[in-house]
Amino acid sequence: QVQLVESGGGLVQAGGSLRLSCTVSGRTFNSLTMGWFRQAPGKEREFVAAINWSADRTYYVDSVKGRFTVSRDNAKNTVYLQMNTLKPEDTAVYYCAAKQFGVVTITSSYAYWGQGTQVTVSS
Repeated sequence: QVQLVESGGGLVQAGGSLRLSCTVSGRTFNSLTMGWFRQAPGKEREFVAAINWSADRTYYVDSVKGRFTVSRDNAKNTVYLQMNTLKPEDTAVYYCAAKQFGVVTITSSYAYWGQGTQVTVSS
């Protein structure tokens, strides 16, 4: 059974930074593409960023390009999302997810999900 555990969420002022972490157990981490999604109240879950197994490809939604950076440490079975210059509209529950196949940006491609961590950005 694959388990994903996120950490690092919290409350931050606009313009601040947070780093989310997601640790994976139960499956060979370096065979998985890892993604970050978020869901704001009343909205659908949306793709934020992803990184392939070898970390030579990263993907971002346009609204976070230049502010967020996804990375991974395969030795620690952990993926990170560094979030800088945060805006109130970044407020959401952030989810870590893992997949082997399918389109990187599509929620249904991901077979494994974490429980989510709340990120709140105050104005």
